[in-house]
Amino acid sequence: MSGTAKRGRATRVGRVVSDKMSKTIVVEVERRVQHPQYTRTIKRTSRFHAHDENNTAKVGDRVRIEETRPLSRLKRWRLREVLNRAQA
Repeated sequence: MSGTAKRGRATRVGRVVSDKMSKTIVVEVERRVQHPQYTRTIKRTSRFHAHDENNTAKVGDRVRIEETRPLSRLKRWRLREVLNRAQA
């Protein structure tokens, strides 16, 4: 991770599922959890709205987002970096 990230801020890695808004992306983060009763591993997804100042991320890109102060009603995350570009 880059040295500019502030200490104690959460980061997540996920895939961009929407970039239709101006300077905003929707990132879907997948995690694996064990079912409490059946002990089978299942996938859970969360969607985060993140600020993308230069509109650099596109749908399908794998990105790292960082927690930040509230920027709007839904945005509490900021784009940190684009890890992998989506295949055309």
